[in-house]
Order: sequence, then C-alpha cells, then structure tokens
Amino acid sequence: MLLRVKEIRTFYGKLEAVKGVSVEVDEGEIVTLLGANGAGKTTVLKAISGLKLPTSGEVWFSGQRIDRSQATQIVRMGISHILEGQRVFRDMTVESNLTLGAFVRNDREGIKADLQEVYEHFPILKERKNQSAGSLSGGEQQMLAISRGLMSKPRLLLMDEPSIGLSPLMVNEIASIIRTINKQGISVFIVEQNAAIALRLADRGYVMETGKIVLGAKRDELLNDERVKKAYLGG
Repeated sequence: MLLRVKEIRTFYGKLEAVKGVSVEVDEGEIVTLLGANGAGKTTVLKAISGLKLPTSGEVWFSGQRIDRSQATQIVRMGISHILEGQRVFRDMTVESNLTLGAFVRNDREGIKADLQEVYEHFPILKERKNQSAGSLSGGEQQMLAISRGLMSKPRLLLMDEPSIGLSPLMVNEIASIIRTINKQGISVFIVEQNAAIALRLADRGYVMETGKIVLGAKRDELLNDERVKKAYLGG
C-alpha cells in the first residue's frame, strides 16, 4: 500500500473537521474522495501533505509514518499537493512557476529535461513560458498548477477540486491529463465535488459527509449505489 491514512482527527479550534477518517491509495491507483462542500475533504488532503497537523491518527506513505513530518519533507518523499483554485504565482512567468515546482531537487539536468517534457505535453505552456501566469485562462492555469506539481517527481499526486471553475471542454482536457499522469506510474488521490468526472477516472472511491467516511467501494459499485446516484449524480 502506497498511502495509508488511519483514523485521523483534525480540529479547527473547537470544531472537529475530520472525525476518524481512514483511506488508502495503492501503487498505480486513481482514488477519489467525494463529498459536498464543507465535508472535510480538503482537510484530509492537507493532513496528508503536512499543511494541517492531525490531532490524532496516523498517515503512512511507502511504509514510513509521515504525520509529524514537515510539508517540505513530505514533498521530498514523493507527495505533491495541487491546491484548489489554480493556485499559481500570478506575477511570475510560466517557466518560473514550473521551475519553482522542482525546489526540492538538485539535479539541474534532470529538471531541464522534465521542463522540456512538460512543454511537449502542454504546448500552450511552452508558447507562453515567458508570460506572467496571471495572464493565462483558468484552464491554462490549472494545467500549469498540475505541471508544477509534477516537477517535484512525485509518486503520489494529491489534487483538490481540479475541475472547479472550468468549462466542460476544459474539464475533459484535465481528465485526459490525469489519465496520462497515472499511466506514467503516478498514483493520484483526487478530492472532487464533480462526482461524474471523478468516478469516470477513479479505480475506487470514498464518500465523505460531515467529517466522516460513510462509504468506500470500487468505482462501479459507487456508480450503481442509489445514495451516490441521488446525492452526487442527479439520479
């Protein structure tokens, strides 16, 4: 098992946002965490990546306990977290954003090679490499955020609402990018409100409500579950 989250609890002041959540991601999997806004999904990702310390419970990655590690250490271990909302450094150039994604690496030639690979995958980023990231469209900024996350050479990519605010056409493009990333051997853990797109991509999924996991199953089981259909798929 690549990632194992065991019974984590997380508070914001006196409010318990995550109430004993356990999830797993195996090597090579795409796993999704579904739930309404405010369910606690983003907090789970932050607990994994070191941005929010769990009050209790454990997070294990590749056989090593990481829930007391610094966020920078966790990136070095092989976890990259793409935050919600096309978080790019708007005043920096596209290329500067990308090279910043490799801040934990020292292999200059490898970074240069990976930069060229990003440009091969995303020609629009190459065309605009000297433009400020803030001048890109929402979809292009999401491509940049994903590409920057890949520059750290992760084994696991955490993605928070990658489809939010994007047109249906761009959502399909981002879904295609996620599939390609996964085929390259990178495991993906996606938090999404858009259940239709998430379940189209995922091997397995979990459903989270008010801080708890209420359902966990393979994709097809979730797609056929009446509760999921009613709450998330408009069925």
